[in-house]
Amino acid sequence: MAESQVAAAVEFNQLGGDLPCCKVLTGMWQLSGAHGYRPDKVKTVEAMKKHVEAGFTTFDLADHYGNAELMTALFRKEHPELWAKSQFYTKWVPMPGDMKRSVVEKAVNERLKRMGTEKLDLLQFHWWDYGSKNQYMEALKHMQDMVDEGKINHLALTNFDTQNLESIVNGGIKIVSNQVQYSIIDQRPQKFMAPFCSKNDIKLLAYGTVCGGFLTDKYVGHKKLKNEDFDTVSKQKYYNMIRAWGGWDLFQELLAKMKIVADKHGVSVANVAQRWVIDQPSTGGAIVGARLGLQEHIDDNLRVFGFKLDKEDFDLIASVTSQSNDLFKVIGDCGDEYRG
Repeated sequence: MAESQVAAAVEFNQLGGDLPCCKVLTGMWQLSGAHGYRPDKVKTVEAMKKHVEAGFTTFDLADHYGNAELMTALFRKEHPELWAKSQFYTKWVPMPGDMKRSVVEKAVNERLKRMGTEKLDLLQFHWWDYGSKNQYMEALKHMQDMVDEGKINHLALTNFDTQNLESIVNGGIKIVSNQVQYSIIDQRPQKFMAPFCSKNDIKLLAYGTVCGGFLTDKYVGHKKLKNEDFDTVSKQKYYNMIRAWGGWDLFQELLAKMKIVADKHGVSVANVAQRWVIDQPSTGGAIVGARLGLQEHIDDNLRVFGFKLDKEDFDLIASVTSQSNDLFKVIGDCGDEYRG
């Protein structure tokens, strides 16, 4: 095994030419309360402080992630100098319906108020029903107006497929990123999404990169899962994805190969999973969830920036993934798992 990799400086991309995006974003989904712990606001803000001081300045949150938006306002109040160095990417996930200006403006104003800011860094928009295209296009046009008015810096999407993303771009909406599931297990973005984004200066924000914790050293050689292995919503979700991909036995073969790569570079299996994703074309960053105030993995995440995967590494991983099911054929394009 190689000597343990020394942590390096955090790497960044840019969205829309001017918005910094850490290549490993801190995901705040765990604040929703469905991940086995009760977030404490004091500990959460202190954890956010540690992340920013370590260089992890980009946070991914949403209107429905518990008190995540409120925590950014509290963070600003207690650590204004660190808040000024940070980026907060929130989401608006409405149910399909009337999207007149007053409806959209109310939602945007609510995000501003909850986050205690005058301008949203990035507003990521999700829509459940492609059949109501006129409604989602109307909403996006109003949000585009609010970009021009200074309430929003940049617009983005969450879990849109390539066809609808293309329609939005052709409709004159400036989109800088699309958040999609992307991992060594789920390589669907490579088929159509990533090529389209490369041509249109759109970055992919990848989630599910470590499959809810399954793509980690903990599960190397873990032959049989127990009830305690499903202690979070994420693990339940990504276990189903693993089954669709090829099953637990093939997944163990993958973990074994990833462990060889990890040992070669003196890093963790999770580091390999993250590095693989952030080095893919069009990837802006990989979102890694943190139980802020309980488990943050800051030191381990820093090691992602101290090594590079070489062709031998990619080929070793591909020797297993080439045996798996094609999730594009099983599920469909990015985001199709959310739309029946």
